[in-house]
Amino acid sequence: MIRNVLVFFICLAFGSMELFSQANPIKIEEQKGNNRITFFAVNETYTPYDVLFEVKGTNFRQSAAKPRWIHVPATARVNLKTIILFRDKQPVYTKIVKVNDSLSRRALKKEYEKLDIPPPKIKPKKQITIYSSPNCTSCDSIVSKLTVENYLFRNILLKEQPDVKEQLGKFLAKSSEEMDSISSPIISLGGKLYSWIASYEQLQEELNKE
Repeated sequence: MIRNVLVFFICLAFGSMELFSQANPIKIEEQKGNNRITFFAVNETYTPYDVLFEVKGTNFRQSAAKPRWIHVPATARVNLKTIILFRDKQPVYTKIVKVNDSLSRRALKKEYEKLDIPPPKIKPKKQITIYSSPNCTSCDSIVSKLTVENYLFRNILLKEQPDVKEQLGKFLAKSSEEMDSISSPIISLGGKLYSWIASYEQLQEELNKE
């Protein structure tokens, strides 16, 4: 207990500290000007949150209004508040952040900056590997749709991987020339090979089978 109190006062002596879990999905950014500090909530996730933000300390002034929950949309940056610093004084403050994923209609909705953050990759139920041959007419379409949907998968071009092509040829009982002439993709789902899947829809149907 005494150690925790000492750590608290050491942090105050050198500026500021934040009181919230390290697992908090919201980051707090500070933008410092000549006589002020503006605080922003940065949400780099694809989940919206409500944030309650307070600043406590000395050598600055701020609005006397009671802190309100502020809505922070997914992948967005929102201005939370600004404090005005006293001239020739070093501000000492504590930031208190509460985050709630149960969104309230009463939360204050502010203008926000949309962040350019790519969506998270989708891990399929079964590992997907596409083996594409030069004459495959549907490989590009399947690969393109998997990419757009942000799936985790591998696309192996057989002309660039002769060893892989040889091994697949042995499994499918086809020569190297026959492998080059295959017009449909060879797909591995969870380690099981499929040579009859010709469309993204068929791939999804097989992928979702138990």
